[in-house]
Amino acid sequence: MRKENLGKNLSQTKSSVRLNVESDKNELYEELYKIALKNMDNAYAKYSGFRVSAALLDEDGNVFNGVNVENSSYGATICAERVAISTAVTDGSRKFVAIAVASSDGEVWPCGICRQVIFEFSENLDVISMDSDGKMKVLKISELLKNGFKLKD
Repeated sequence: MRKENLGKNLSQTKSSVRLNVESDKNELYEELYKIALKNMDNAYAKYSGFRVSAALLDEDGNVFNGVNVENSSYGATICAERVAISTAVTDGSRKFVAIAVASSDGEVWPCGICRQVIFEFSENLDVISMDSDGKMKVLKISELLKNGFKLKD
C-alpha cells in the first residue's frame, strides 16, 4: 500500500505539548522540567524503584516525553532519555534544543549511553536537572560527554 493511500482517519502524530522557544530561557527550562516531573509517575521501575522521566524540546517547541522502562532481563531496560529521543525521531523531529531529566531521587544526569545518543543529535544541547534544594542546573551535553564519538556526515 502506498503512503498516499493510507486511510483518511490517520493523522501525523506530534507532541501534545508545545513551548515557546523564544521565551526566557530560565522560564522555558523550568516549564520543561515541570513536564518531566509530571510524567515521572508513568515510569516502569518495578525492579529498582528508581523512576526517571525526560522531557525533550525540539527547535520548533515540541516536547517529547520519555520514562524509564525496566525489564526483568536488565539489558532490555531503556532509559527515559532514549525513550524521549526515540519518540521524537518517530514523529520526524531531529533538531533538539534541551532535555530535562527528573528522578524520584532528586538530581540525576543521563547515563553514558544516553549521553552518546543525545550527542549524536546535538553537540550543543542543554541538559537540565534540579538539585535537592530545588536549584536548576544546566550543562551542555558536550560538558557531560567529553570528546563524544560522531561519524562524519
